[in-house]
Amino acid sequence: AGLSAYRAGDCDGLVAVGGGSPIDLAKAVAILATHPGPLDQYMFVNGGIGRITGAVAPLIAIPTTAGTGSEVGRGALISLDDGRKLAAISPFLIPKRAICDPDLTLALPPALTAGTGMDALTHCVECFISPIDNPPAGAIALDGAERIARYLVPAVENGANRTARWEMLMGAMEGAMAFQKGLGAVHALSHPLGALRSPSLHHGTLNAVLLPHVLRFNRAHVGTKYARLAVAMGLTESADLADFVASLNRRIGLPASLGAMGVSHEVVPWVAEQAMLDHCTPTNPRKPTREDYVAILEAAL
Repeated sequence: AGLSAYRAGDCDGLVAVGGGSPIDLAKAVAILATHPGPLDQYMFVNGGIGRITGAVAPLIAIPTTAGTGSEVGRGALISLDDGRKLAAISPFLIPKRAICDPDLTLALPPALTAGTGMDALTHCVECFISPIDNPPAGAIALDGAERIARYLVPAVENGANRTARWEMLMGAMEGAMAFQKGLGAVHALSHPLGALRSPSLHHGTLNAVLLPHVLRFNRAHVGTKYARLAVAMGLTESADLADFVASLNRRIGLPASLGAMGVSHEVVPWVAEQAMLDHCTPTNPRKPTREDYVAILEAAL
């Protein structure tokens, strides 16, 4: 429908207003408006990064959530007709302008504030601990984690707190700016989980539930990065980050398990298999096997 409207209106660009989903959808329209179909050939796992050119229709992004950071990100997460949830990645998908106004997030309900905020925190954490060596991106991710750890609870508890809303927008933006380092196992698992037809699962909330389990899985493979994250987030160097995230989830009212979100054991094998194929698996600090993913999912259930 979006592509049809673009063509019918003789448009020369797009404006996307909303959270990560509408912004990513607009990126998909921007691709197909200037490139031949089908869309799946532009997904990263299908070699799409080389097929997306500078001819992509220009996009202005106006976020109304502080979560994905898609307004400054080079990726678009797309649910395809065959049920797969894949990413198109290209520097040409970065919006030409991002208008980040905290007033547009003031009415966001607490549950969505919490879920999208934990998505942003997961971006910062996973990018920071990624084995890819990119000091500027790492510093940006660390600063984003600090902002979100400080302002997520105030934003959830008082949606009219404009300072907290602004800081959350900045933290979300920083998380996406750090994508150059790559994400990890949390996102590799949440992508196929989010592609399930039923139940319908919120991406950020999935990340929140999975993050403590993946933090434990990676613990022995990150050097001093957990200590640096802990200090940035207002904790002691020796603090248990996994326990902190689990406690934060409880404080902001998010579910404690995948089971509480309606996920069943029956989907575990398929999700684990899809996670092994996900573009985020190679940049996890500890290389997971299919059996590792099964164990993480079972623990999270």
